[in-house]
Amino acid sequence: MEKKEFLNKLGKRIVMLREKKNWSQSELSRNCDKDRQSIERLEKGKINPSAYYLKEIADGLGIEISELLKI
Repeated sequence: MEKKEFLNKLGKRIVMLREKKNWSQSELSRNCDKDRQSIERLEKGKINPSAYYLKEIADGLGIEISELLKI
């Protein structure tokens, strides 16, 4: 899988997990101490997050990091 495809799929996975909780991007950003614009870029596949960034997102969603990577 190419980088762009991976980042797009990761972003869509995060959107799905966030929407499953009925959260807005702002709610997720508050729960993981990120700004909303950063969450938006992540969900659109526009950034290549570090492993720790993904851990913060997973913690904010209350899931294991492995759940994020089931793409």
